[in-house]
Parts: sequence; C-alpha cells; structure tokens
Amino acid sequence: MSNIVDRWLLPEGIEEVLPDRAIKVERLRRRLLDLYHAWGYDLVIPPLVEFTESLLSGSGADLDLMTCKMVDQLSGRMMGVRADITPQVARMDAHSLRRTGPNRLCYAGQVLYTRPRSQVESRSPIQLGVELFGEQGLEADIEVVLL
Repeated sequence: MSNIVDRWLLPEGIEEVLPDRAIKVERLRRRLLDLYHAWGYDLVIPPLVEFTESLLSGSGADLDLMTCKMVDQLSGRMMGVRADITPQVARMDAHSLRRTGPNRLCYAGQVLYTRPRSQVESRSPIQLGVELFGEQGLEADIEVVLL
C-alpha cells in the first residue's frame, strides 16, 4: 500500500504555483493583457481541449508529438490538450469571428506538453501572445514585435 505522500506527487515537469509566486505571475499576466488591450488587441480564450482534427489542422509533426491526447468519452473521438495556443487563435479568426479588415487578438493561457522542451522547462507553461490577422507588410510585423 502506498504512502499518502506518494499519492500527492505531481507528474514530472508539472508544477503547482503557490501564493507568493502566483500573485507575481498574475500581476505580470494582467499587465501584459492590459498593454495588448491598449494597442487595440481583443482578448480571446480558446478551449483547453479540442478534437485533434481541429486542434492539429495545418500543423506539423512537432506539435502533434507535443500534444497530449485522449478519447472523448461522449463521442469516442480523439481529443487533444493544446500544446500551442497560436493555431487555435488562427482558427478562431478564420472560422468563428469572420471579421473583415485587420483583426488584432491576444490570449493568455496554460498549455500542456507531452514532455518538457528542455530539462528545466515546465510541461505546463503559460503562453501569452498577440496575433495580427488581415494586415500585411513591415508595419504589421513591427507592431507585433514591439509588443
């Protein structure tokens, strides 16, 4: 029979964030999202899981390997926990929002990797970012890089 402490272990590369660090992380997240909003970027919150045919559509083999997969108990279809939010935001722009002209979107959320990308990296980091759709050229690139 296992000891109760053994049952409280987290998987390798998965960490909990305790109050002192959590408040610092949240303040930084909020500051960045406020900056993105000031630049005209609208916040979106993609789902944590999607069916893999949608989640991995148009992505490479690397993202497929980094994606944790499971079977949806309701439909029997394969689902994945996001390993990158960027493709989800692109899907939301193309299929859900369908706006014309430039579309500025920002996001913040946790992702999950099947294995860490390095020995010191978390398997469940927070990913924050901005995407500028429908605008081409150097000025658009500079705007995103400045943020």
